[in-house]
Amino acid sequence: MLLKACLNGVRRPGDHPGLPVTPAALAQDAAAVTRAGAGAVHVHVKDEVGIDTFGAAELSAVLAAVRDAAPGLPVGVTTGAWALPDPGTRATAIRGWTVLPDFASVNWHEDGADRVAAALLARGIGVEAGLWHAEAVSAWLVSPHRDRCLRVLLELPDGPDETETSAAAGRLVHQLRTGLGQSAARLRVLLHGEGSSCWPALREAVRLGLDSRIGLEDTLQLPDGSPAPDNTALVAAAREIISTSTTR
Repeated sequence: MLLKACLNGVRRPGDHPGLPVTPAALAQDAAAVTRAGAGAVHVHVKDEVGIDTFGAAELSAVLAAVRDAAPGLPVGVTTGAWALPDPGTRATAIRGWTVLPDFASVNWHEDGADRVAAALLARGIGVEAGLWHAEAVSAWLVSPHRDRCLRVLLELPDGPDETETSAAAGRLVHQLRTGLGQSAARLRVLLHGEGSSCWPALREAVRLGLDSRIGLEDTLQLPDGSPAPDNTALVAAAREIISTSTTR
């Protein structure tokens, strides 16, 4: 089971004292979460004031720092439309990257998802299909890039409790597998939540034999509801859940 660490997300400096924003902080966290059991990291590259950016120089600095601190660790980034709303501008920015991440997430509910995915694939960057709801699953299932994606990210929102999270995950997994038919067996699926659904989604991922992720992007709390001091504590807590669940 792959456990990916999502280190910062769209959060801004000041949202959490342990939030990594600079290349040095992201590199330090990447090394620490690797030691705690993460098998990959997902980062949001920030500009000088802490806002998500597609900038080539900023991306290069982050990738160089993380790869120096954690050699061989797969590193992914976001291509969320909140940073650059126009899909053509996003695709142009991707074509201008001088140092490349291992993978990047593309949200299929956003306009121009296929165009952004095409730009990534043309550069040899793995595509993670971010599917937030049933409509996004339907859109991805008819995408010309569907079979070239590295993995699917089933992303559940903040709000649902444990029972609701399990039910929502089951519906999305069923829709995905039904739509894929026999090819479903070859697809890597990563299930994760946000806020209230974060820890229930991780437990559901373990139960279903799927990959998952954890980090300050998705939650600021440990499983018992206490504040998480940093990403390393979140990854360690997730690994404990995985270990406990798989040894029963």
